[in-house]
Amino acid sequence: MAVQPEGTPCWADATFADVEGAKSFYADALGWTFGDSQAEFGYYTQAYANGRAAAAVSPPMPGDEGNPSSWCLYLASQDTAATAARVREHGGEILLEPMEVGAFGTMALARDPGGAVFGIWQGNTHEGFETEMGAPGGYCWAEVFTRDAKAVDTFYPAVFPYTERKMDDATMDFAVFEVQARPVLGRMAMDGDFPPEVPSYLNVYFAVPDCDAAVARATELGGALHYGPMDSPFGRFAVLGDPQGAAFSVIDVTTTEGEMPEMGPAT
Repeated sequence: MAVQPEGTPCWADATFADVEGAKSFYADALGWTFGDSQAEFGYYTQAYANGRAAAAVSPPMPGDEGNPSSWCLYLASQDTAATAARVREHGGEILLEPMEVGAFGTMALARDPGGAVFGIWQGNTHEGFETEMGAPGGYCWAEVFTRDAKAVDTFYPAVFPYTERKMDDATMDFAVFEVQARPVLGRMAMDGDFPPEVPSYLNVYFAVPDCDAAVARATELGGALHYGPMDSPFGRFAVLGDPQGAAFSVIDVTTTEGEMPEMGPAT
């Protein structure tokens, strides 16, 4: 896989108190297989979809054992330190300073002004996703769900080379960030339908061949259905929670309904 342009989603991982339980769930729910893990890298374990790197799971870092499980999306950077500096300059927060991970690359963790956490990844030997967009078990899409759309709409294009376009729909405040005229990340304003205790977050979608079957399997395995399944012009999707509480979405991009929404320049 070629190095992704700056700001493109390039990797996803999650920490779990019960890593073996997480591996069992995602193996059955998404068809993943798992590689070996090493103590040197905190027992970080790579997941594969049809033999291609799709994501990773790991135990919590020391001191983070009490934090809830969640998926983290990493955005590509050509210079992690420079990206981290822009995060701070434009109202974000760096939670984990740029750190080399062996020969694999350099990472950092950040929080946007609306409160959503994301990763920064400057790839070296590990460039990121090997799965093709829409391939079963692989990463497909992500959205920033935020309670401060105005701050986020200013922040991300200042940190990454994004152009923002907004959906022409009076019923929701949805926008898309593009890199080189290609949509790479969605932004959804959280309205009153979201319980007040739900914080801003990044929602990661994994592709599946059959959304309803994936939902049935995930719930049989102890997962929770949060929303859907629902048809859309982009595919049939649902929002799930795994047995340890990490939220993620599944989408079948081959089953679509309706016309693609009109998108216009952000004003």
